[in-house]
Amino acid sequence: MTTAQQEKRTMSVTLPVMSGTTGPDVLDVRSLYKDTGNFTFDPGFMSTASCESAITFIDGDQGILLYRGYPIEQLANASTYLEVCHLLMHGELPSKTEMEELNKTYRNHTMVHEQMRAFFSGFRRDAHPMAVMVAVVGALSAFYHDSLDINDPKQRELAAYRMVAKMPTLAAMAYKYTAGQPFVYPKNSFSYAENFLHMMFSLPTEEYTPSPIIARAMDQIFILHADHEQNASTSTVRLAGSSGANPFACVASGIASLWGPAHGGANQAVLEMLEEIGSVENIPAFIEKAKDKTSNVRLMGFGHRVYKNFDPRAKILRDRCHEVLKEMGKEDPMLDIAMELERIALSDQYFIDRKLYPNVDFYSGIIMKAIGIPVSMFTVIFAMSRTVGWISHWLEMIGEPGQRIGRPRQLYIGKPQRDYVPAAKR
Repeated sequence: MTTAQQEKRTMSVTLPVMSGTTGPDVLDVRSLYKDTGNFTFDPGFMSTASCESAITFIDGDQGILLYRGYPIEQLANASTYLEVCHLLMHGELPSKTEMEELNKTYRNHTMVHEQMRAFFSGFRRDAHPMAVMVAVVGALSAFYHDSLDINDPKQRELAAYRMVAKMPTLAAMAYKYTAGQPFVYPKNSFSYAENFLHMMFSLPTEEYTPSPIIARAMDQIFILHADHEQNASTSTVRLAGSSGANPFACVASGIASLWGPAHGGANQAVLEMLEEIGSVENIPAFIEKAKDKTSNVRLMGFGHRVYKNFDPRAKILRDRCHEVLKEMGKEDPMLDIAMELERIALSDQYFIDRKLYPNVDFYSGIIMKAIGIPVSMFTVIFAMSRTVGWISHWLEMIGEPGQRIGRPRQLYIGKPQRDYVPAAKR
Protein backbone atom coordinates (compact mmCIF):
# COMPACT_ATOMS: atom_id res chain seq x y z
CA MET A 1 0.00 0.00 0.00
CA THR A 2 1.20 3.53 -0.78
CA THR A 3 2.36 5.56 2.23
CA ALA A 4 2.69 9.26 2.98
CA GLN A 5 4.98 11.10 5.41
CA GLN A 6 3.63 13.78 7.73
CA GLU A 7 6.01 15.86 9.88
CA LYS A 8 4.73 17.18 13.21
CA ARG A 9 7.32 18.73 15.51
CA THR A 10 9.94 15.97 15.74
CA MET A 11 7.52 13.12 15.05
CA SER A 12 7.39 11.34 11.70
CA VAL A 13 4.20 9.46 10.85
CA THR A 14 3.68 6.95 8.07
CA LEU A 15 0.07 6.80 6.87
CA PRO A 16 -1.55 4.51 4.30
CA VAL A 17 -3.16 6.19 1.30
CA MET A 18 -6.61 5.01 0.19
CA SER A 19 -8.04 5.53 -3.29
CA GLY A 20 -11.70 5.69 -4.27
CA THR A 21 -13.31 5.13 -7.66
CA THR A 22 -12.72 8.78 -8.51
CA GLY A 23 -11.75 11.95 -6.67
CA PRO A 24 -8.76 12.70 -4.41
CA ASP A 25 -6.94 10.04 -2.38
CA VAL A 26 -7.30 10.06 1.40
CA LEU A 27 -4.85 9.41 4.23
CA ASP A 28 -6.01 6.60 6.50
CA VAL A 29 -5.64 7.92 10.08
CA ARG A 30 -7.70 5.23 11.83
CA SER A 31 -4.69 3.79 13.68
CA LEU A 32 -3.05 7.16 14.36
CA TYR A 33 -4.10 7.45 18.01
CA LYS A 34 -3.24 3.81 18.75
CA ASP A 35 0.17 4.16 17.10
CA THR A 36 1.15 7.66 18.24
CA GLY A 37 -1.24 8.86 20.95
CA ASN A 38 -2.23 11.80 18.70
CA PHE A 39 -5.48 12.83 16.98
CA THR A 40 -5.92 14.95 13.86
CA PHE A 41 -7.44 18.45 14.15
CA ASP A 42 -9.96 19.37 11.45
CA PRO A 43 -12.73 21.82 12.47
CA GLY A 44 -15.75 21.38 10.25
CA PHE A 45 -14.25 18.13 8.93
CA MET A 46 -13.31 19.93 5.72
CA SER A 47 -10.31 17.67 5.15
CA THR A 48 -11.69 14.47 6.65
CA ALA A 49 -13.54 11.63 4.93
CA SER A 50 -16.01 10.44 7.56
CA CYS A 51 -17.10 7.33 5.70
CA GLU A 52 -16.93 5.30 2.52
CA SER A 53 -19.96 5.84 0.27
CA ALA A 54 -21.05 4.71 -3.18
CA ILE A 55 -24.01 7.08 -3.49
CA THR A 56 -22.97 10.56 -4.65
CA PHE A 57 -19.82 12.13 -6.06
CA ILE A 58 -19.09 15.86 -6.39
CA ASP A 59 -16.21 17.59 -8.16
CA GLY A 60 -16.72 21.23 -7.24
CA ASP A 61 -13.89 22.53 -9.43
CA GLN A 62 -15.30 20.89 -12.57
CA GLY A 63 -18.97 21.41 -11.68
CA ILE A 64 -19.74 17.67 -11.65
CA LEU A 65 -22.49 15.97 -9.63
CA LEU A 66 -23.10 12.22 -10.00
CA TYR A 67 -25.81 10.06 -8.44
CA ARG A 68 -24.53 6.46 -8.42
CA GLY A 69 -22.29 7.40 -11.35
CA TYR A 70 -25.01 9.06 -13.45
CA PRO A 71 -24.54 12.78 -14.31
CA ILE A 72 -27.21 14.93 -12.67
CA GLU A 73 -27.96 16.55 -16.04
CA GLN A 74 -29.02 13.22 -17.56
CA LEU A 75 -31.17 12.26 -14.59
CA ALA A 76 -32.88 15.64 -14.29
CA ASN A 77 -33.75 15.79 -17.99
CA ALA A 78 -34.72 12.16 -18.58
CA SER A 79 -35.69 10.59 -15.26
CA THR A 80 -38.34 11.14 -12.58
CA TYR A 81 -37.95 11.72 -8.86
CA LEU A 82 -39.30 8.29 -7.93
CA GLU A 83 -36.93 6.61 -10.38
CA VAL A 84 -34.05 8.57 -8.84
CA CYS A 85 -35.25 7.45 -5.40
CA HIS A 86 -34.87 3.82 -6.48
CA LEU A 87 -31.43 4.59 -7.92
CA LEU A 88 -30.17 6.26 -4.75
CA MET A 89 -31.54 3.58 -2.42
CA HIS A 90 -30.67 0.48 -4.45
CA GLY A 91 -27.73 1.55 -6.63
CA GLU A 92 -29.24 0.89 -10.05
CA LEU A 93 -32.00 2.34 -12.18
CA PRO A 94 -35.18 0.27 -11.91
CA SER A 95 -36.38 -2.09 -14.62
CA LYS A 96 -39.88 -1.60 -16.00
CA THR A 97 -41.20 -4.23 -13.57
CA GLU A 98 -39.34 -2.69 -10.64
CA MET A 99 -40.68 0.76 -11.53
CA GLU A 100 -44.25 -0.55 -11.61
CA GLU A 101 -43.72 -2.16 -8.21
CA LEU A 102 -42.14 1.04 -6.86
CA ASN A 103 -45.14 3.12 -7.98
CA LYS A 104 -47.48 0.62 -6.33
CA THR A 105 -45.48 0.62 -3.09
CA TYR A 106 -45.32 4.41 -3.04
CA ARG A 107 -49.09 4.72 -3.51
CA ASN A 108 -49.68 2.28 -0.65
CA HIS A 109 -47.87 4.59 1.76
CA THR A 110 -48.86 8.14 0.80
CA MET A 111 -51.42 8.49 3.62
CA VAL A 112 -50.44 9.02 7.24
CA HIS A 113 -52.17 7.58 10.27
CA GLU A 114 -55.36 9.55 10.90
CA GLN A 115 -54.34 10.24 14.50
CA MET A 116 -51.41 12.26 13.14
CA ARG A 117 -53.95 15.02 12.49
CA ALA A 118 -54.21 15.54 16.24
CA PHE A 119 -50.51 16.41 16.45
CA PHE A 120 -51.00 19.52 14.36
CA SER A 121 -53.62 21.01 16.68
CA GLY A 122 -50.95 21.21 19.38
CA PHE A 123 -48.93 23.76 17.39
CA ARG A 124 -49.59 27.47 17.18
CA ARG A 125 -50.93 28.52 13.81
CA ASP A 126 -47.92 30.76 13.28
CA ALA A 127 -45.42 27.96 13.99
CA HIS A 128 -42.69 27.66 11.35
CA PRO A 129 -43.44 24.63 9.13
CA MET A 130 -39.92 23.29 9.75
CA ALA A 131 -40.61 23.19 13.50
CA VAL A 132 -43.73 21.19 12.74
CA MET A 133 -41.84 18.83 10.41
CA VAL A 134 -39.14 18.04 12.97
CA ALA A 135 -41.86 16.99 15.42
CA VAL A 136 -44.22 15.04 13.16
CA VAL A 137 -41.49 13.13 11.30
CA GLY A 138 -39.95 12.06 14.60
CA ALA A 139 -43.43 11.08 15.80
CA LEU A 140 -43.83 8.60 12.93
CA SER A 141 -41.86 6.13 15.05
CA ALA A 142 -44.79 6.14 17.50
CA PHE A 143 -47.15 4.90 14.77
CA TYR A 144 -45.17 2.47 12.63
CA HIS A 145 -43.73 -0.07 15.05
CA ASP A 146 -43.35 -2.65 12.29
CA SER A 147 -40.45 -0.75 10.70
CA LEU A 148 -38.29 0.15 13.70
CA ASP A 149 -36.01 -2.90 13.86
CA ILE A 150 -32.88 -1.61 12.14
CA ASN A 151 -31.39 -5.12 12.12
CA ASP A 152 -34.14 -6.38 9.81
CA PRO A 153 -33.45 -5.47 6.14
CA LYS A 154 -37.16 -5.76 5.29
CA GLN A 155 -38.13 -3.31 8.03
CA ARG A 156 -35.37 -0.91 6.99
CA GLU A 157 -36.68 -0.92 3.42
CA LEU A 158 -40.27 -0.47 4.60
CA ALA A 159 -39.27 2.54 6.71
CA ALA A 160 -37.45 4.03 3.71
CA TYR A 161 -40.48 3.73 1.42
CA ARG A 162 -42.78 5.07 4.09
CA MET A 163 -40.74 8.21 4.59
CA VAL A 164 -40.35 8.98 0.89
CA ALA A 165 -44.10 8.48 0.37
CA LYS A 166 -45.34 10.33 3.46
CA MET A 167 -43.07 13.37 3.40
CA PRO A 168 -45.14 15.25 0.76
CA THR A 169 -48.30 14.52 2.75
CA LEU A 170 -46.79 15.80 6.00
CA ALA A 171 -45.25 18.82 4.27
CA ALA A 172 -48.58 19.80 2.71
CA MET A 173 -50.32 19.30 6.07
CA ALA A 174 -47.79 21.62 7.73
CA TYR A 175 -48.58 24.28 5.12
CA LYS A 176 -52.34 23.83 5.33
CA TYR A 177 -52.26 24.09 9.11
CA THR A 178 -50.35 27.38 9.14
CA ALA A 179 -52.60 28.70 6.35
CA GLY A 180 -55.74 27.81 8.32
CA GLN A 181 -57.02 25.55 5.56
CA PRO A 182 -58.35 21.97 5.75
CA PHE A 183 -55.95 19.13 5.06
CA VAL A 184 -56.10 17.55 1.62
CA TYR A 185 -55.64 13.80 1.28
CA PRO A 186 -53.20 12.40 -1.30
CA LYS A 187 -54.52 11.42 -4.70
CA ASN A 188 -52.70 8.37 -6.02
CA SER A 189 -53.64 8.93 -9.66
CA PHE A 190 -51.16 11.83 -9.64
CA SER A 191 -47.38 11.64 -9.98
CA TYR A 192 -45.18 12.42 -6.97
CA ALA A 193 -44.85 16.11 -7.83
CA GLU A 194 -48.47 16.48 -8.97
CA ASN A 195 -49.68 14.92 -5.74
CA PHE A 196 -47.68 17.33 -3.62
CA LEU A 197 -48.96 20.36 -5.53
CA HIS A 198 -52.51 18.98 -5.33
CA MET A 199 -52.27 18.63 -1.52
CA MET A 200 -50.76 22.11 -1.24
CA PHE A 201 -53.22 24.07 -3.33
CA SER A 202 -56.51 22.15 -3.55
CA LEU A 203 -59.48 23.33 -1.51
CA PRO A 204 -62.83 21.64 -0.81
CA THR A 205 -64.38 24.35 -2.96
CA GLU A 206 -61.85 24.24 -5.76
CA GLU A 207 -59.81 21.34 -7.13
CA TYR A 208 -56.24 22.11 -8.20
CA THR A 209 -54.64 20.31 -11.12
CA PRO A 210 -51.06 21.45 -11.82
CA SER A 211 -49.98 22.06 -15.38
CA PRO A 212 -47.39 19.64 -16.82
CA ILE A 213 -44.80 22.45 -16.92
CA ILE A 214 -45.19 23.29 -13.23
CA ALA A 215 -45.27 19.62 -12.21
CA ARG A 216 -42.11 18.92 -14.19
CA ALA A 217 -40.36 21.92 -12.62
CA MET A 218 -41.22 20.64 -9.14
CA ASP A 219 -40.06 17.13 -10.05
CA GLN A 220 -36.72 18.52 -11.22
CA ILE A 221 -36.35 20.52 -8.01
CA PHE A 222 -36.89 17.27 -6.09
CA ILE A 223 -34.31 15.42 -8.22
CA LEU A 224 -31.68 18.16 -7.96
CA HIS A 225 -31.97 18.33 -4.17
CA ALA A 226 -32.22 14.56 -3.57
CA ASP A 227 -28.63 14.17 -2.37
CA HIS A 228 -25.42 16.15 -2.11
CA GLU A 229 -22.79 13.90 -0.54
CA GLN A 230 -21.69 14.37 3.12
CA ASN A 231 -23.27 17.76 3.84
CA ALA A 232 -24.22 18.87 7.37
CA SER A 233 -27.70 17.30 7.46
CA THR A 234 -26.61 14.02 5.85
CA SER A 235 -23.71 13.77 8.29
CA THR A 236 -26.19 14.45 11.10
CA VAL A 237 -28.40 11.59 9.94
CA ARG A 238 -25.40 9.27 9.73
CA LEU A 239 -24.16 10.28 13.19
CA ALA A 240 -27.61 9.82 14.74
CA GLY A 241 -28.01 6.51 12.93
CA SER A 242 -24.65 5.25 14.17
CA SER A 243 -26.12 5.09 17.69
CA GLY A 244 -28.81 2.68 16.50
CA ALA A 245 -31.58 5.29 16.56
CA ASN A 246 -34.68 4.43 14.52
CA PRO A 247 -34.82 5.83 10.96
CA PHE A 248 -37.67 8.27 11.65
CA ALA A 249 -35.68 9.87 14.47
CA CYS A 250 -32.60 10.02 12.24
CA VAL A 251 -34.45 11.82 9.45
CA ALA A 252 -35.98 14.21 12.01
CA SER A 253 -32.42 15.06 13.10
CA GLY A 254 -31.55 15.74 9.46
CA ILE A 255 -34.51 18.11 9.16
CA ALA A 256 -33.35 19.98 12.27
CA SER A 257 -29.86 20.35 10.81
CA LEU A 258 -31.19 21.46 7.43
CA TRP A 259 -33.25 24.17 9.13
CA GLY A 260 -30.06 26.09 9.91
CA PRO A 261 -29.80 29.21 7.72
CA ALA A 262 -26.25 28.29 6.66
CA HIS A 263 -27.54 25.04 5.17
CA GLY A 264 -31.13 24.88 3.96
CA GLY A 265 -32.20 28.50 4.09
CA ALA A 266 -30.35 29.79 1.03
CA ASN A 267 -33.32 29.95 -1.36
CA GLN A 268 -35.33 31.76 1.32
CA ALA A 269 -32.45 34.24 1.66
CA VAL A 270 -32.68 34.88 -2.11
CA LEU A 271 -36.29 36.04 -1.81
CA GLU A 272 -35.45 38.18 1.22
CA MET A 273 -32.67 39.83 -0.80
CA LEU A 274 -35.06 40.55 -3.68
CA GLU A 275 -37.48 42.16 -1.22
CA GLU A 276 -34.65 44.26 0.18
CA ILE A 277 -33.68 45.50 -3.30
CA GLY A 278 -37.29 46.53 -3.90
CA SER A 279 -37.19 47.45 -7.59
CA VAL A 280 -35.10 47.02 -10.73
CA GLU A 281 -33.98 50.64 -10.45
CA ASN A 282 -32.25 49.87 -7.15
CA ILE A 283 -30.15 47.01 -8.51
CA PRO A 284 -27.05 49.03 -9.62
CA ALA A 285 -26.65 50.57 -6.16
CA PHE A 286 -27.15 47.17 -4.52
CA ILE A 287 -24.55 45.58 -6.82
CA GLU A 288 -22.01 48.26 -5.95
CA LYS A 289 -22.55 47.61 -2.25
CA ALA A 290 -22.14 43.87 -2.83
CA LYS A 291 -18.79 44.53 -4.57
CA ASP A 292 -17.59 46.70 -1.67
CA LYS A 293 -15.63 44.49 0.74
CA THR A 294 -16.29 46.92 3.58
CA SER A 295 -20.05 46.54 3.11
CA ASN A 296 -22.19 43.95 4.87
CA VAL A 297 -24.30 43.48 1.75
CA ARG A 298 -24.10 40.00 0.20
CA LEU A 299 -25.53 38.65 -3.01
CA MET A 300 -27.58 35.63 -2.03
CA GLY A 301 -27.98 32.78 -4.51
CA PHE A 302 -24.68 33.46 -6.31
CA GLY A 303 -21.62 31.25 -6.06
CA HIS A 304 -21.43 28.03 -4.04
CA ARG A 305 -19.26 26.71 -1.22
CA VAL A 306 -18.60 23.46 -3.08
CA TYR A 307 -18.87 24.42 -6.74
CA LYS A 308 -16.07 26.70 -7.92
CA ASN A 309 -17.59 26.54 -11.38
CA PHE A 310 -21.21 26.85 -12.51
CA ASP A 311 -23.46 24.79 -10.24
CA PRO A 312 -24.61 21.98 -12.60
CA ARG A 313 -28.03 21.99 -10.95
CA ALA A 314 -28.45 25.69 -11.68
CA LYS A 315 -27.94 25.17 -15.41
CA ILE A 316 -30.89 22.79 -15.44
CA LEU A 317 -33.21 24.97 -13.35
CA ARG A 318 -32.35 28.11 -15.30
CA ASP A 319 -34.24 26.89 -18.36
CA ARG A 320 -37.05 25.54 -16.21
CA CYS A 321 -37.29 28.86 -14.36
CA HIS A 322 -37.84 30.83 -17.55
CA GLU A 323 -40.35 28.23 -18.72
CA VAL A 324 -42.36 28.48 -15.50
CA LEU A 325 -42.35 32.28 -15.53
CA LYS A 326 -43.68 32.22 -19.08
CA GLU A 327 -46.32 29.65 -18.12
CA MET A 328 -47.50 31.65 -15.10
CA GLY A 329 -47.49 34.95 -16.95
CA LYS A 330 -47.24 36.78 -13.65
CA GLU A 331 -46.28 40.40 -13.23
CA ASP A 332 -44.23 40.42 -10.07
CA PRO A 333 -41.60 43.09 -9.31
CA MET A 334 -39.46 40.57 -7.43
CA LEU A 335 -39.33 38.24 -10.41
CA ASP A 336 -38.30 41.16 -12.61
CA ILE A 337 -35.51 41.96 -10.13
CA ALA A 338 -34.37 38.34 -10.19
CA MET A 339 -34.14 38.20 -13.96
CA GLU A 340 -32.18 41.45 -14.11
CA LEU A 341 -29.78 40.18 -11.44
CA GLU A 342 -29.29 37.04 -13.48
CA ARG A 343 -28.51 39.08 -16.60
CA ILE A 344 -25.93 41.18 -14.75
CA ALA A 345 -24.27 38.17 -13.09
CA LEU A 346 -23.84 36.40 -16.42
CA SER A 347 -22.39 39.46 -18.18
CA ASP A 348 -20.56 41.55 -15.55
CA GLN A 349 -16.83 40.76 -15.58
CA TYR A 350 -16.66 41.13 -11.79
CA PHE A 351 -18.96 38.13 -11.32
CA ILE A 352 -17.44 36.16 -14.19
CA ASP A 353 -13.90 36.54 -12.83
CA ARG A 354 -15.00 35.38 -9.38
CA LYS A 355 -17.27 32.66 -10.78
CA LEU A 356 -20.23 34.09 -8.88
CA TYR A 357 -22.82 32.41 -11.08
CA PRO A 358 -26.45 32.03 -10.02
CA ASN A 359 -26.76 28.75 -8.10
CA VAL A 360 -29.56 26.22 -7.65
CA ASP A 361 -31.01 28.17 -4.69
CA PHE A 362 -31.41 31.28 -6.84
CA TYR A 363 -33.56 29.53 -9.44
CA SER A 364 -35.46 27.19 -7.14
CA GLY A 365 -36.54 30.13 -4.97
CA ILE A 366 -37.82 32.04 -7.99
CA ILE A 367 -39.68 29.00 -9.36
CA MET A 368 -41.39 28.28 -6.06
CA LYS A 369 -42.41 31.89 -5.58
CA ALA A 370 -43.88 31.99 -9.08
CA ILE A 371 -45.87 28.82 -8.37
CA GLY A 372 -47.28 30.39 -5.22
CA ILE A 373 -45.37 28.49 -2.54
CA PRO A 374 -44.73 30.70 0.52
CA VAL A 375 -41.15 31.39 1.55
CA SER A 376 -41.61 29.58 4.88
CA MET A 377 -42.15 26.34 2.92
CA PHE A 378 -38.94 26.53 0.86
CA THR A 379 -36.79 24.64 3.37
CA VAL A 380 -39.60 22.14 3.97
CA ILE A 381 -39.54 21.27 0.26
CA PHE A 382 -35.76 20.96 0.46
CA ALA A 383 -36.21 18.50 3.35
CA MET A 384 -38.86 16.59 1.45
CA SER A 385 -36.53 16.25 -1.55
CA ARG A 386 -33.49 15.33 0.55
CA THR A 387 -35.29 12.62 2.55
CA VAL A 388 -34.36 9.97 0.00
CA GLY A 389 -30.70 11.02 0.18
CA TRP A 390 -30.74 10.85 3.98
CA ILE A 391 -32.41 7.46 4.02
CA SER A 392 -30.07 6.12 1.31
CA HIS A 393 -27.03 7.08 3.39
CA TRP A 394 -28.68 5.59 6.48
CA LEU A 395 -29.35 2.32 4.63
CA GLU A 396 -25.77 2.24 3.35
CA MET A 397 -24.34 2.89 6.80
CA ILE A 398 -26.52 0.38 8.66
CA GLY A 399 -25.67 -2.27 6.08
CA GLU A 400 -21.92 -1.92 6.62
CA PRO A 401 -20.26 -4.79 8.52
CA GLY A 402 -18.49 -3.55 11.62
CA GLN A 403 -20.34 -0.21 11.60
CA ARG A 404 -19.49 1.76 14.76
CA ILE A 405 -21.02 4.64 16.68
CA GLY A 406 -19.66 8.05 15.65
CA ARG A 407 -17.42 9.63 18.25
CA PRO A 408 -15.45 12.72 17.08
CA ARG A 409 -12.43 13.78 19.15
CA GLN A 410 -11.54 17.24 20.42
CA LEU A 411 -8.57 19.48 21.18
CA TYR A 412 -9.17 20.36 24.83
CA ILE A 413 -8.24 23.98 25.67
CA GLY A 414 -9.87 24.29 29.12
CA LYS A 415 -8.30 24.36 32.57
CA PRO A 416 -5.90 21.53 33.47
CA GLN A 417 -6.80 19.31 36.44
CA ARG A 418 -7.20 21.31 39.67
CA ASP A 419 -8.48 20.73 43.21
CA TYR A 420 -11.86 21.78 44.54
CA VAL A 421 -11.80 24.75 46.97
CA PRO A 422 -14.58 24.96 49.61
CA ALA A 423 -16.85 27.98 49.26
CA ALA A 424 -15.59 29.56 52.52
CA LYS A 425 -12.01 29.66 51.19
CA ARG A 426 -12.71 31.10 47.71
